[in-house]
Amino acid sequence: PRGRIAEKMSTATQLLVGGERTTGSSVRQQNVMAAVSIANIVKSSLGPVGLDKMLVDDVGDVTVTNDGATILKLLEVEHPAAKVLVELADLQDQEVGDGTTSVVIVAAELLRLAEDLIKYKLHPTSIISGYRLACREACKYIQEQLTQKVEDLGKQCLVNCAKTSMSSKLIGPDADFFSNMVVDAAMAVKRTNVKGEVKYPIKAVNVLKAHGRSARESVLVNGYALNCTVASQAMPTQVPKARIACLDFSLQKAKMHLGVQVVVSDPEKLDAIRQRESDITKERVQKVLKSGANVILSSGGIDDLCLKYFVEAKAMAVRRCKKEDLKRIARATGATLIVSMANLEGEESFDPAYLGSAEEVVQERVCDDELVLIKKPGARSAASIILRGANDFYVDEMERSIHDSLCVVKRVLESNQVVPGGGAVEAAVSVYLENLATSIVSREQLAVAEFSRALLVIPQTLAVNAAQDSTDLLAKLRAFHNASQTMPEREEMKWMGLDLQNGVVRDNVKAGVLEPAISKIKSLKFATEAAITILRIDDLIKVAPEKKEEGGDYARAVRRGQL
Repeated sequence: PRGRIAEKMSTATQLLVGGERTTGSSVRQQNVMAAVSIANIVKSSLGPVGLDKMLVDDVGDVTVTNDGATILKLLEVEHPAAKVLVELADLQDQEVGDGTTSVVIVAAELLRLAEDLIKYKLHPTSIISGYRLACREACKYIQEQLTQKVEDLGKQCLVNCAKTSMSSKLIGPDADFFSNMVVDAAMAVKRTNVKGEVKYPIKAVNVLKAHGRSARESVLVNGYALNCTVASQAMPTQVPKARIACLDFSLQKAKMHLGVQVVVSDPEKLDAIRQRESDITKERVQKVLKSGANVILSSGGIDDLCLKYFVEAKAMAVRRCKKEDLKRIARATGATLIVSMANLEGEESFDPAYLGSAEEVVQERVCDDELVLIKKPGARSAASIILRGANDFYVDEMERSIHDSLCVVKRVLESNQVVPGGGAVEAAVSVYLENLATSIVSREQLAVAEFSRALLVIPQTLAVNAAQDSTDLLAKLRAFHNASQTMPEREEMKWMGLDLQNGVVRDNVKAGVLEPAISKIKSLKFATEAAITILRIDDLIKVAPEKKEEGGDYARAVRRGQL
């Protein structure tokens, strides 16, 4: 037996060599503390009266933002459990685009309440199964009871969704102006794919930033805006009835590839070789111009020799365009992005079918920069938003807000379902789950009840941020929702949410405070999953970094006895 005990001890020490191990409740407490402190950072930025955060990174770059995902991305979080929440916000940003702050707050609250239950000796496994059950029921209830079809509410519903998304951001006061712009931009990039599904790829909306003037002087361009200028001042800056060639190679003097040597026996031929080098590119340019192209966009450089031919032909050439811009322009104008002019016969040719068309291509001056605008492209409608603002921080934050709103409009158009905002969904689901918990006979009952309590953190935080009496407002809100669920004649009270400007409870569907249903359902699912992931952890083993030996190579060699 003594040998066996010694063996056991040796395995335990083996595990602890080169690291420290924390187990049981202390790990959970650490994890919950980390999650709650992360949520506290973003808590005050929730809602239409939420405040902004200013983040300064190690180089000294300043970011002023209200977006939960951006805040957490810029915080360099060390704690492993807190990293789960940072990734959670990022996931919500990718999947839905909005609601990143609320998802983190709900996840942290779920963890905080689970910690209380564990103190009352409830096993984490029971809490996890209770949370899963509550999440499933909550999503089902939202889907069946709280959603409204977009068709019933009309186009104004889309504008209201965009407005709700913007209300908490910097451009909140100008939400009326920007929400219409965002809806028009999303409608302009509508596509129908092969299966007949209607998609709104919001990446196709090009958002350009230019500081100067006021935010309300931002414009939506019906076309594509390119952040480039014409290659030469002698070229026309306006081309009506444009025929556009998109080239993914540079029009520069042809040089031999690396490692290719030309051995010349007759020195007089040298000049002919040089002449041929410039003729190769000249022929390429002439082939492109012969096909009828009068606007040439190239991802590479165009040297002065070639610019001469374009100027003579009164064509507009733009060099060093981004490849992704070229792809989008090719899609919008019906052009083909050409990587090489070689054809199957080994010759070089340029087919007029490769050209795209647009009503007009014009260069305009915006702020200190000049932009090339491709107006009314031939194949598909495109949209570009040019944002103006007082300074760079302002314009960057505007871009983030516009991106969130675009994502929201896309989700509403694709899923066709909206739910009331302003804490209405959370309060309704909370009351529903509270009543459901009393009918559960197993120990999951406690977890479901805590889940329902955790959801109230959203309306509560909204009220606190708006400097209103959160206890009073929450009590009224819950009373309304309880009445709507218990009395059939009061069913329309389920749309009740908070009005944070006046500090009252109102019908948020009539008030036009709407959010995509998919956003609420996904954020509930993601928050529950993240909370469960952290709850399951009961052991933390940190591997200590390797100790480096002191001294240089010589001292090390002496210590080892090699010298």
